[in-house]
Amino acid sequence: MNGASAASSETPPRVDCTIDADGRITFVLRPWPAAGTAGALPSPHLLLRLRPAQGQPEKTLLTVGLAPADDGRLRGVLDPRPALAEGRWDVYLLPHAAAERLRLRPGLRDQRALVGGHTRDWPSPVAVRVPYTTVDGYLAVRAWLRTAHAEVEGIDAAGRSLTVRARLHGTPLSGAATVRLRRRDGAGAVRSLRPRAESGGPRFSFTVDYEELVADSGTGSRVWDVFVQPGQAEGAPLVRVGRLLDDVADRKEVFVYPAGTVGGADVRPYYTVDNDLSVQVRPAAGR
Repeated sequence: MNGASAASSETPPRVDCTIDADGRITFVLRPWPAAGTAGALPSPHLLLRLRPAQGQPEKTLLTVGLAPADDGRLRGVLDPRPALAEGRWDVYLLPHAAAERLRLRPGLRDQRALVGGHTRDWPSPVAVRVPYTTVDGYLAVRAWLRTAHAEVEGIDAAGRSLTVRARLHGTPLSGAATVRLRRRDGAGAVRSLRPRAESGGPRFSFTVDYEELVADSGTGSRVWDVFVQPGQAEGAPLVRVGRLLDDVADRKEVFVYPAGTVGGADVRPYYTVDNDLSVQVRPAAGR
């Protein structure tokens, strides 16, 4: 537990949750030994806390009321609106107003409605929620909130290039759209590509030549972040390319792609900690 959690020697309670396709989450709290009967708790609530940056105080809290269900368990619903701010939300039980909060362990998580999320159109703002289990075994909700989003639908990372198929959500794709790869080190380097777009549709694809990234990357390890600029105007906003619209909260260590070796460098696409698509260039092994 971190400093915001109540210190307790009791077994943390468990909560089941079900999420609908529109983002509505239903929580059902299981009884646990310290509570006696769940319905006996006075004015219980769930407390969702937006996890602050390291060393910063917590600022954003959201409460969800709990009421006894027919089977005596406690039930609460987090509606789709308002949308959750982007970040990781830790889930606690607040037995009553004067009680210390209790971090909750996950029970059953029904996320089947999220699996096909990438197959439908999402309006702006693109608001996504995925319940998940933290590395220390507690329940949390991963949230994204973006004006627009480009969802990766397929990646081919074989050989000396990378081909990506994607679908734009929250804004139209114009015929003058541009894919931009921006080097993360602040040097200002940008590679621009013209995507191949479906006629009048939101889907597009593009191919990145690894040799061009290696030539523009200097020395050492460096990262290129992938965006699409859907509008024609020079100052049109950049939309991050990534994979958010399913039931996977953390893709980085799950979806691992092979590296291609070009010009003495290994080039590999990967998902960041925010499930956005980037490309890493680093000296080849043994150099």
